[in-house]
Amino acid sequence: MSIIVNCLEKTITFDGVTYPCRIGKNGFVSGVKGREGDGKTPCGDYQIRFGLYRDDRLPSPPPGDMKFMALQPDDGWCDDPEDRAYNRFIRLPYPASHERLHREDGAYDIVLVFSHNDGPPQKNLGSAVFLHVAQPDDRATLGCVAVSPDIMVKLVRFAQNGTILTII
Repeated sequence: MSIIVNCLEKTITFDGVTYPCRIGKNGFVSGVKGREGDGKTPCGDYQIRFGLYRDDRLPSPPPGDMKFMALQPDDGWCDDPEDRAYNRFIRLPYPASHERLHREDGAYDIVLVFSHNDGPPQKNLGSAVFLHVAQPDDRATLGCVAVSPDIMVKLVRFAQNGTILTII
């Protein structure tokens, strides 16, 4: 079982079906050559670790076999390469640069966290690279992979913890 993102075609394929997706606003790069804040989606083979969701917007965890945790208003992700919590889940307020996970725009209503730069994180290799819900205006991401809400519903029914995500 795998999920394949084709950055050139801006597609995601799983369960034998191909759908449109969004990638980084500056294109894509080999996962080992990406840099923090470059706006590029890192290519490589990853494992889906777990999911996050907004329980104030969704009545229960998304259906399927994946482990999901409900996001809280004080949840964040550190994106400061000099901080000990770089590319890690944190609680807000936090003194270093970070991304707020409890967002109002809907992009993080459902998030799949995958193994990009997490074993252990290397400085400046990139952080907070997720598979998440796309913005309704069809804009590119800052390096993540994003899909429409209806595709995300199909995806979470298919994916499991450990599912391989290949970004090419």
